[in-house]
Amino acid sequence: MLEEVERWLTRRSWSSGDRPLNRLADARTADPRRTTVSVVLPALNEEATVGAIVATIRRELMEKVRLVDELVVIDSGSTDATAAVARAAGARVVHRDAILPRIPALPGKGEVLWRSLLVTSGEIVCFVDADLRDFSADFVSGTVGPLLTDPAIQFVKAMYDRPLGDAAGQGGRVTELVARPLLNLHWPQLAGFVQPLGGEYAVRRSLLERLPFPVGYGVELGLLVDALHTVGLDALAQVDVGVRLHRHQDGQALGRMAAAIYRTAQLRLSRGHLVRPSLTQFERGEGGFVPRTHPVDTEERPPMREIAEYAERWAA
Repeated sequence: MLEEVERWLTRRSWSSGDRPLNRLADARTADPRRTTVSVVLPALNEEATVGAIVATIRRELMEKVRLVDELVVIDSGSTDATAAVARAAGARVVHRDAILPRIPALPGKGEVLWRSLLVTSGEIVCFVDADLRDFSADFVSGTVGPLLTDPAIQFVKAMYDRPLGDAAGQGGRVTELVARPLLNLHWPQLAGFVQPLGGEYAVRRSLLERLPFPVGYGVELGLLVDALHTVGLDALAQVDVGVRLHRHQDGQALGRMAAAIYRTAQLRLSRGHLVRPSLTQFERGEGGFVPRTHPVDTEERPPMREIAEYAERWAA
């Protein structure tokens, strides 16, 4: 590990308990500008979990203390009761297709995160996945905390244990098999991030609006790499928030995720043309193994500040 990264780990890695809620609330009260915070949950068919997450954030971070100003669920086209459950729990729900309708929406998580900048107003934007179980408000307060107390910090990732069933620390298979090797080999300054692909992180809007967004699974890697090049390692941080429990993907879904992440890295290494941006996988059928070919996410959205509707909204 680079000496620079070792120093970074001692200076920019914390636990959520290092900044108690009362301290964060006091910091907001003492700030005459009162930095505002938006929490965004991208959701696709998450009726089983989204309500509990929204209810916890409202109760712990909007009612008991005033840490979060805005709580928005972006529905990616759910066919279940995700939108109704989220709304009943107290979130504002916006459908992905209702945001920036002149640009047809593409499928993918990164697309939803990019569009969320147009329907939120917080100076700090905190993203939280909507499939978490046994959700703790620490996922939000932990990542937002450094941004409220240190103006030099721009981007904070959550870190946590990720059990796989009864096996501790076995989750995050794409992280260990794809993302961590890529980062260590090509962006060694980012080797200190425990969960580089984690979906829970908080970022200053002033940085997010300057970054391109891969539309699919590569969004977390892309944002992290581009943030490093835009603001430098010392502006990045991570906070330990405990344990993350969520729905795990099957092996083939993980393969598609890995391909998209590799493509995202490749674009940032060379911006070259990938001859065959697709992935063929195999499923056993009645007559043997059947090939299934899937496109690999290659689209990226431009920095949001280049979108006319966004510029008009913030100029108003």
